[in-house]
Amino acid sequence: MFASVAWRRVALAATALAVSFVVEPMQQNAFAATQVAAVVNKTPITNTDVAKRVAFLKLQRRTGNLQKMARDQLVDEALKRDEIARVRGSVSTEDVDKAFERFAASNKMNVTQMTGILSQAGVGADHFKSFIAVQMSWPRLVNSRYGVGKMSSEELVKRMMQNKEKPVTTEYYLKQVIFVVPAAKRNAILGKRQKEAEASRSKFPGCDQAKDFAKTMLDVSIRDLGRVMKPELPEDWKPFIEKVSGNGTTQSRVTERGVEFLAICTQRQVSDDAAAEVVFRAEDLGKEKKDGESANEAKYLEELRKKAQIVYP
Repeated sequence: MFASVAWRRVALAATALAVSFVVEPMQQNAFAATQVAAVVNKTPITNTDVAKRVAFLKLQRRTGNLQKMARDQLVDEALKRDEIARVRGSVSTEDVDKAFERFAASNKMNVTQMTGILSQAGVGADHFKSFIAVQMSWPRLVNSRYGVGKMSSEELVKRMMQNKEKPVTTEYYLKQVIFVVPAAKRNAILGKRQKEAEASRSKFPGCDQAKDFAKTMLDVSIRDLGRVMKPELPEDWKPFIEKVSGNGTTQSRVTERGVEFLAICTQRQVSDDAAAEVVFRAEDLGKEKKDGESANEAKYLEELRKKAQIVYP
């Protein structure tokens, strides 16, 4: 339906890239004289790897001991990467390339521009893609091991009794309007398609006529996203949806598919068992998050760390 949770984590972790590039003079000199900073299960992490991650952290405007922070992140990622390889749970190279393209598009750049900026900043596209691959693959392993099942009826009733009343949330019925931009034509026609998408919003006839509306334009498709509750809204669309009062359309956004906006067919307040479960699960997820990882993720990683051979020369 929407972008996966894994991709949203990639976007959140790297969201500062497009607005905070400050490339330090002679930064590439940091990659000279390669040395080993750590060894994880016989796989070396070099000072070149650490320097690239430090550059990445600077783009995210992180502060503190960036050298240690970078090394620790890379050690954790090496542990995750070994486990991903062991269970053959990696996303494909194509998935990573598409995610990289989505990220570039969300920052109003093409792949070539994003690659150049990452290189100039001292991060490099390959380092960023390696980061993306782990961020997309790791949640799959965690979910496979611990599960993400629904709440039991008993647990749901217990939570509602503790809460003393059923939670109330907003339920949306959404359609997605996509002005398709082929990758080969992206540089040539993206700006034109943005103007077409924005102009079409004022003419949108409503969800019932959406498909007929799309047929009047070139390369426009409609996707029925169905009913989505507020806690389930993806982070990249949530602020656009919340700005719309009643029915209507959101502002358009550039995505990997082209230019898109959402049509809000209906929105209403709901307070039933399904809504209660969604709200409770969102609350639990918020409580268990620590440094961007859930309790299950942290537990899994700690198990890998205890079994691993980690050497700091």
